[in-house]
Amino acid sequence: MKELEITEKFANRHIGPREKDIEKMLAEVGVKSIDEMISKTIPENIRLKNDLDLKEGISEYDFLNEIKYLASRNKIYKSYIGMGYHPTITPSVIIRNVLENPGWYTSYTPYQAEISQGRMEAMLNFQTMVSDLTALPLANASLLDEGTAAAEAMHMFYSARKGAKKNANTFLVAEETFPQTIAVLKSRAEPQNINLKVVPLKEFELTEDVFGLIVQYPDDSGEVNDFSKLFEEAKGKNIFIGVATDLLALAILTPPGEIGADAVLGNSQRFGVPMGYGGPHAAFFATKEEFKRLLPGRIIGVSIDKFGKPALRMALQMREQHIKRERATSNICTAQALLADMAGFYAVYHGPEGIKNMASRVHKLTVLLNKALLQMGYSQRNEIFFDTLRVSCHAHYCPDKIKRFALENEMNFRYFENNDIGISLNETTTLSDIKDIIRIFSVGTVEEIDNDIIFSEMLKGSTEVIPENLKRKSSFMSHPVFNSYHSEMEMMRYIKRLENKDISLVHSMISLGSCTMKLTAASEMFPVTWPGFANIHPFVPENQVEGYRKLIFELEDYLKEITGFAGVSFMPNSGAQGEYSGLSVIRAYHKYRGEGHRNIVLVPSSAHGTNPASSVMAGNKPVIVACDGRGNIDVEDLKRKAEENKENLSALMVTYPSTHGVFEERIKEICDIIHSNGGLVYMDGANMNAQVGLTRPKEIGADVCHLNLHKTFGIPHGGGGPGVGPIAVAEHLVDFLPTHPVVKTGGAKGIFPTASAPYGSAGILPVSFGYVKMLGKEGLKRSSEIAILNANYIRTKLAPYYKVLYTNENGFVGHELIFDLNEFKHSIDIDSEDVAKRLMDYGFHAPTVSFPVHGTLMVEPTESESKEELDRFCEAMISISKEIEEIEKGIADREDNVIKNAPHTALEVTASEWNHSYSREKAAFPLEWLKERKFWTPVARVDNAYGDRNLFTVCPPVKENNYE
Repeated sequence: MKELEITEKFANRHIGPREKDIEKMLAEVGVKSIDEMISKTIPENIRLKNDLDLKEGISEYDFLNEIKYLASRNKIYKSYIGMGYHPTITPSVIIRNVLENPGWYTSYTPYQAEISQGRMEAMLNFQTMVSDLTALPLANASLLDEGTAAAEAMHMFYSARKGAKKNANTFLVAEETFPQTIAVLKSRAEPQNINLKVVPLKEFELTEDVFGLIVQYPDDSGEVNDFSKLFEEAKGKNIFIGVATDLLALAILTPPGEIGADAVLGNSQRFGVPMGYGGPHAAFFATKEEFKRLLPGRIIGVSIDKFGKPALRMALQMREQHIKRERATSNICTAQALLADMAGFYAVYHGPEGIKNMASRVHKLTVLLNKALLQMGYSQRNEIFFDTLRVSCHAHYCPDKIKRFALENEMNFRYFENNDIGISLNETTTLSDIKDIIRIFSVGTVEEIDNDIIFSEMLKGSTEVIPENLKRKSSFMSHPVFNSYHSEMEMMRYIKRLENKDISLVHSMISLGSCTMKLTAASEMFPVTWPGFANIHPFVPENQVEGYRKLIFELEDYLKEITGFAGVSFMPNSGAQGEYSGLSVIRAYHKYRGEGHRNIVLVPSSAHGTNPASSVMAGNKPVIVACDGRGNIDVEDLKRKAEENKENLSALMVTYPSTHGVFEERIKEICDIIHSNGGLVYMDGANMNAQVGLTRPKEIGADVCHLNLHKTFGIPHGGGGPGVGPIAVAEHLVDFLPTHPVVKTGGAKGIFPTASAPYGSAGILPVSFGYVKMLGKEGLKRSSEIAILNANYIRTKLAPYYKVLYTNENGFVGHELIFDLNEFKHSIDIDSEDVAKRLMDYGFHAPTVSFPVHGTLMVEPTESESKEELDRFCEAMISISKEIEEIEKGIADREDNVIKNAPHTALEVTASEWNHSYSREKAAFPLEWLKERKFWTPVARVDNAYGDRNLFTVCPPVKENNYE
């Protein structure tokens, strides 16, 4: 009865080319079968002899039923735990039009400014909101989480030391800071030899060796401290000041920037982003102008296009690790753009009055609850508070009894080791909830209390406890963007207007090399917004997250099989954090073996810029290894440097297949050289999309790797985040996997946590879980095969027009390839950037520009793109080649041509004057199909230098705000 069974295969939906197309593509490439192509691409000695030990793929229908069941196994209790994570109400207009909208979640980091104006405006709104609330002039476009943001502040201050503080190396941390933040600070301080002193605030000693400090405001228990005297003393002693804070609290509390803070950071999660069992959330980071060259993460700035029209761009990109490499002050690559967009839209939708009223309501409810508890005989430790109480229970039986009763009534509080109970209220809290909390605490009192009498009594009198000197006096979010879109209709149109300015996967292929812009299936995304996954606090008891735990452990088993390794940690919430975590595990392994002096990391010259930056962050010294003329690691140079550093060799960082787009034939020999000299091999998993089911990190000889779930395993890029970078390790490294101070995880000898949440960005793990479940062992292998086929198809189609920089000995590439455009630069002054801009006129996002080789384009089509789309891209590239030829032959002007003037806007093409030597049609519609599917860039070519010379990182005054 097979004809009555559901036979729909997800792989047929995920993979672009149809079987008949694959046959044609194989013929074009010059092979008879997929197997023949793979044999010409991947070295035989690392090929898997058997299929992965995974199940067959399941249908989308079956997956959705299974994932619904797992969601139902998670218990959604009222969470009053706090600690930087709070229930929130995400406006439906934002859920539907941003979080669930592929126009937003499938775009890439806005390196190509002209086709990224919409999401950059959303990020600029986020920066402006943060700058206003913190009262500091410069904010970035998000970081990964609060703990890593605090660590970035510490490193920024450390890099900024000068004068008498040049050699100071002590960083003070208030003991009253969130425990997960303190733990991350410990992780990041030790490799840099920073003396981290965690002491109670009242015991701070601002001695000569202190270069910086950080405090929590409000603190871990909920107390709001007056830091004015401390900050004044610190300033007098040239000590940098960091403040971890809560954006909602800053709507009514004096902002740290007004009392001398140098950097203010925290988690924007409660601005409309679901808790998601710990993430993803957008951390915020604001600072003073003097730190602009050291500020971690991406910054959106206002510039102009070639016509002088305001346009947005990523500012100060020379700071980034892709350029500065081992000299970078941070390894931040992926941040949390999509979540920052959501938080910014939340602020736009509610406006300053809405945010202030929300903060005031939460505070008043907390005051009312405090009154009731005091009247019931409880002690409460916080004299000044915003939304959090720390209740002291004197009777020995009180805490256990309250906890039991609370759990029976589906409430989570925070339980301290000294039997205190923490209660953090939030946006979702109502008067009815306050009554329920009072009822729970009534079981800990000696005599019965009349709940209604208490409730009516507590409503009398003052409803705030914040003294005048700690109240916010300054206005915030006064820009019109925060005061114009408060009806759903207007908000919906504003979001759509921004979306329409950007190219995402809903428009066309995004062939960014080393970025793997593949399909994120709708079925994979559905569970992300379900309450059973979205509304879970990361520190709830384990028995409330049986669904999450089953998903996490099952996905862990899948990744162990896919990599061949023995253990996995999901804690790293970006690829760069995976690098740092993996190197930290290696460092701990060497130290445990009494070889803590091993600190030399060999890094090929072709490596991602994050590799040397992460190496330095993890306390190592990177030594660059040369590549040969074919783009492979120069094995003789590697061998020489490994032997020269034999006594101190820690690791090799290697990307496989290489960033040059080929599977290196001698990879096993390379790994053997490292092992024979006492080092371990770290494999960067950025290009894992060409390995799955065909080979494994274990097969090549690696000891640890990170995996980009936002590349290989379906999680969308979101315009620059979220990312997930779990690490997988061999058996001898399992004991060193990262631990967490609140939730038990990691190895017996585990390193300090490298992120705030125990499972990182757990809220989007259902995407990768669905990806593996639905593709199954055959679909995963087929995806890798077609990714390689698509790249080689493009190689074959475009080789007559553009020089392919690197291939293997058989003339094949892996899943990506590099086109060298330097010859055009030398002959007619057309470079890779010019071609990237011209591709916008054809409706395409450019491939990766000038990385890893200057003057090149790196193309990665992924398995999700159909033959039709590949042909369309190739047709555009061939058309541009002909335009280049016209310039070479003198048919087109060397200066006034369609490439140098690209991209062409609708405003320019439809203007009454047209002063170019070519036609409007050639500018806008160089190919016939563009007349039916044209994407118009909202701005012309952006002036990058102007934006850096005139740095402006908040919403400009209305008269200048023409980029909308």
